[in-house]
Amino acid sequence: MSGPVGEVLWTPSPERVARSAMERFRRTAPGGPADYEALWRWSVDDLAGFWAKVWDDLGVRASVPCQQVMGEPRMPGTQWFNGARLNFAEHLLARTDDRPAVIAAGEGMDDRTVTAAELRGLVARAQAGLRALGVGVGDRVAGIVPNTLETLVLMLATTASGAIWSSCSPDFGPMGVVDRFGQIQPTVLVTADGYRYNGKTFGLRDKVRAVLDAMPAIPHVVAFDFAGTRLDLDRAVVGYDDLLAHDASEPDFVQLPFDHPLYIMYSSGTTGVPKSIVHGGGGTLLKHLVEHRLHSDVGPGDTVFWFSTCGWMMWNWLVSGLAAGACVVLYDGSPTHPGPEALWRTAERTGVTHFGTSPKFLAACEQAGVTPRDVADLSAVRTVLSTGSPLNPEQFDWVYTHVAAPSDPDLQLASISGGTDLIGCFAAGNPLLPVRRGELQSRVLGMAVEAFGPDGTPLAEGKGELVCTKPFPSMPVGFWNDPDGERYRTAYFADFPGVWTHGDFVEIRPSGGVVIYGRSDTTLNPGGVRIGTAEIYRAIEPLPEVADAIVVGRPVDGDVEVVLCVVLTAGAALDDDLAGRIRRTIREATTPRHVPAHVFAVREVPYTISGKKVEKAVRSMMTGEPVDNRDALANPGALDEYAALPFPG
Repeated sequence: MSGPVGEVLWTPSPERVARSAMERFRRTAPGGPADYEALWRWSVDDLAGFWAKVWDDLGVRASVPCQQVMGEPRMPGTQWFNGARLNFAEHLLARTDDRPAVIAAGEGMDDRTVTAAELRGLVARAQAGLRALGVGVGDRVAGIVPNTLETLVLMLATTASGAIWSSCSPDFGPMGVVDRFGQIQPTVLVTADGYRYNGKTFGLRDKVRAVLDAMPAIPHVVAFDFAGTRLDLDRAVVGYDDLLAHDASEPDFVQLPFDHPLYIMYSSGTTGVPKSIVHGGGGTLLKHLVEHRLHSDVGPGDTVFWFSTCGWMMWNWLVSGLAAGACVVLYDGSPTHPGPEALWRTAERTGVTHFGTSPKFLAACEQAGVTPRDVADLSAVRTVLSTGSPLNPEQFDWVYTHVAAPSDPDLQLASISGGTDLIGCFAAGNPLLPVRRGELQSRVLGMAVEAFGPDGTPLAEGKGELVCTKPFPSMPVGFWNDPDGERYRTAYFADFPGVWTHGDFVEIRPSGGVVIYGRSDTTLNPGGVRIGTAEIYRAIEPLPEVADAIVVGRPVDGDVEVVLCVVLTAGAALDDDLAGRIRRTIREATTPRHVPAHVFAVREVPYTISGKKVEKAVRSMMTGEPVDNRDALANPGALDEYAALPFPG
């Protein structure tokens, strides 16, 4: 299957549309919007009215009602739901029944299923244990943690008390952890004894010791057993079971202002110290309710899975599925061990309805020759979601050929895009609209997304800078240790004052869909013409000799030349014939300006731990600039090869 970008691959049935929460929301919206485009337009034209309807329709509970939905519409600085008091964790723990709320799965472990009632009980006792350590409103609890049940319980116990949760993946290097947690001075450091990945077990003793040596003022360490390794830290450690020994039957949900800090998240940090991004509880809750209930059509009875570590915002997004009444599947380990069928079989075993993944994982399945529908019963899956990098058109084809069942192809593929900065999406899936090849289905409700030209005006057609021209509740509360907000304003509002500039290069299609062409800070500019890196990746994806690739722009003599580095499949060699075919393929699929000036074979492409290519760091290596912070990379040693590429002259 193949065709042009924009070709319709799937259309929701009238029955599926009628059952969706999005359709119910549209039918009751003021003015009777006739279709999604009209609904989106109302949502950004009447921000106060839209977010008030979200609050009422999607079941937000507040002990004190708000006095004003929206203050003066400033970017940044808008006040939302002034006067309201609520608790984020209370919404994720609203269910009290005996239906499953969490299924914890992963390498080397049996599935653990916890009901909603059991989860509330675990959180109540863990909260009492944390309070005994002095954790209260505004304190920080930081975790070096795998994606498993204990992590979720401790996050909910933390946020129920009004403390702030921050986490990173256990495969971060010690300095990567210190660069993050050293900024926020946690009261409690949470860790597991170890983790499993790709068939191996990794103890965390030495890593945690190094972190504590660098941050000796952390008052308390809480640890839980996960991998069966020895965690000897030469200091007092409170066991997870000791926390749960406290007597409490129900959580105490401390009622807090709408913008009270909930999470501290971090930028990738590959080119400097990571930004510590503070997200508020109310804004995070509203944003995730819109994206789960409306855009993803998640509700009671559904089971949501996303492969993520606890260092990526998709973990925070995933667990908010509890607020939609769903069961969430937590998976820790390699997505391809013992083979790429592992996650699909987990989906079968746990009854996943919404399967969240990445282009990188889908490519691994394709390269391994795996047909998911043949290795697992995926009849419960009605939506496949993807993010982390742009999903290329050929991968749309692959999903509809290899995942969707030919006899019942009612499968929605929802490519979504946003970021840690907003703890959500600018563009996402949509149960009312068709899936078009190579496109994200729609701009998200309440998000005034446009593609700006260099002069700061919206483009009627063509590629431009992704911006959001109006405020939204999940904008960061601020950055940690940025009292005057200068770093915050510089990060998002320096290019176009009063307008959020996100750093993606995009096109708003006539259909209302969105195409992402890559990061704008790594956009190629040969001869002054802007080119998205994703355009080149899409062009070479069909070549059987190319297993992976990374492309950057290298400054030369006042211009920029395109440099393409490819990882070859087994048995392939980068000779003149293959280099010529790569260049011809790119030229035929794009334009002559996309054709690389240099093509090199490399051993591997460097990725962040959350699975994103680090084009900016590769460019720095090529140009002799330092890349000091490598602990955020999954394979930091891969960078060194790029400093030694044999450029002529």
